[in-house]
Amino acid sequence: MSLSTNAVPRTWHDIKDHAARLADAINNILRGKLNNTGTITLTISSATSTLTDVRIGTNSVILLQPTTANAAGELATLYLGTPGDGSVTINHANNAQADRTFLYVIIG
Repeated sequence: MSLSTNAVPRTWHDIKDHAARLADAINNILRGKLNNTGTITLTISSATSTLTDVRIGTNSVILLQPTTANAAGELATLYLGTPGDGSVTINHANNAQADRTFLYVIIG
């Protein structure tokens, strides 16, 4: 392997540290500890809410899990628009309930 004159050579310590960090990340993934979750509360007195998250892309699938009784009741009227780069519109009933809170997972 050749290095340019400006490159900083890696020591074995750096490579071992890097390998250990990769192993930790892979083990966390295998344990289900993915960095793809969040929380959203639907906007009151509105028929739409915007979920904004930099991890959302045009091919993302967003899964919602209600965390309150009012959120669970909202599932019958709730649907998501087409995801874009960094956001998706959630369509839902227009009411004044302030506790329609969901956990979400982004896949893809």
